[in-house]
Amino acid sequence: MVQVLACGAAIVTLSMGIRHGFGLWLQPITQAQGWTRETFAFAIAIQNLSWGLFGIFAGMLADRFGAFRVLMGGAVFYAAGLAGMALSPNAFSFTLTAGVLTGAAQAGTTYAVVYGVIGRQIAAERRSWAMGVAAAAGSFGQFLMVPVEGFLISGIGWQQALLALGMAVLLIVPLALGLREPGFGGGAAPAREQTIGEALREAFKYPSFQLLMAGYFVCGFQVVFIGVHMPSYLKDKGLSPQVASYALALIGLFNVFGTYIAGTLGQRLARRKILAFIYLARAVAITVFLLVPLSPASVYVFSSVMGLLWLSTVPPTNATVAQIFGVAHLSMLGGFVFFSHQIGSFMGVWLGGYLYDKTGSYDIVWYIAIALGVFAALVNLPVKESAIQRGLPQAAGA
Repeated sequence: MVQVLACGAAIVTLSMGIRHGFGLWLQPITQAQGWTRETFAFAIAIQNLSWGLFGIFAGMLADRFGAFRVLMGGAVFYAAGLAGMALSPNAFSFTLTAGVLTGAAQAGTTYAVVYGVIGRQIAAERRSWAMGVAAAAGSFGQFLMVPVEGFLISGIGWQQALLALGMAVLLIVPLALGLREPGFGGGAAPAREQTIGEALREAFKYPSFQLLMAGYFVCGFQVVFIGVHMPSYLKDKGLSPQVASYALALIGLFNVFGTYIAGTLGQRLARRKILAFIYLARAVAITVFLLVPLSPASVYVFSSVMGLLWLSTVPPTNATVAQIFGVAHLSMLGGFVFFSHQIGSFMGVWLGGYLYDKTGSYDIVWYIAIALGVFAALVNLPVKESAIQRGLPQAAGA
C-alpha cells in the first residue's frame, strides 16, 4: 500500500502541478505571439475536453492492461505536448499541442488511472482516505510547481520554461514502475462479472451516477476558469504578477488539507452531504470575493478558502462511484465522470476568454460560477451511495 500511495502521489504531484500553472503562460504567450486571450483560452479549453475524452479510453486501457503502460505513454505525450506549446508557430498548431496532445497526456497521468490502482489495491474501508492522499499530492504539486513555473518564466523565458518542464515530466516513467499490478501480466486482466458494455449501461441508467456527473461538470467550470483566468483578472485590476503566483500557490497549499480532510471525512460521513457543502461554500466564497474591495490580502484569503474546496470534490466523488459500482471498471467509470468535469472545464476556460474579449470583463463568468455552485449543491443531495444490487429491481429514487 505504501508503494502504491507514494508513487501514485508523486505522479499526480508532477502531472497536476505542471498543469495548474498554465494560467501563468496566458499573457506571455499571447503578447509574444500577438494572439487574443480567447485564442489561448480555446486551446486550454480543448486541452480539458481532450483530457476528459481520452480519459475514458485511458481508463479502459488501465482496467484491461494495468496502469503501468498507460502512465508511460502519457508521460511521453506530456513531454511532446509541452515542447509543442513552446515551439508552435501559429494558433492552430498551438491548439493541437497545448490542447489535444497535452490533454491526452493528462488523461494517462492523472486521477482516473491512478485512482483505478488505488481502488483495486487498497481495501474499501481505507479507499476514500487513500484517494484523499493522492488528491492532496496533486494539490501539493500545485503549491510546489506554480512558484517554480513563475520563476522559470521570469528567469529563462516562457519557451525555455516549457521545454524544461517537458524534460521534468518524463520522471513519471520510472515512478510508474511502482504502480505495476499483479494479475495484469501478459495483457490479461483479472476476470470480471461484467463486460464494459454492461458496466456502462448499468451506470448510465442509474440516477445517482448522472447526478454525480452533473455536479462534477460544475467543479470543472469553476476551478479551471479560476485557475486559468484569475492571474489575468488580477493583473487587469492593477495587482502584480507575483500576487497571482502566490494566489495559485495558496490554492495548492490549502488544497492539500482540503482534499485530505474530504477523503478522511468520506469514511465517516455521507459523501453527498460533503459534496453539497463544498459546492455551496464555493458559491459563497466567490460572492464574498467579488463584494469586498480587491487587495492582495483579499486575494490571499479567497485563494486559501478556495484551496480548501478546490479538489476536495475528487475523493468523495470517486469513492462514491467505487462504492456504488465496485472497482472492476473504476478507471473507466471514473473517466466518464471526469469527462463531465472536463466539459465544464472547457466551458469555464473558453467562456472566460470569449466573454472577456466581448465585454472587457470577467464579471458575467463569475456570476455564472456562483449560480452553478448552488445548482451543484442541490443535485448532490439526492445521490444514493449504497452498493448497487445487481439482478434486483432498482428503486425509482436510486
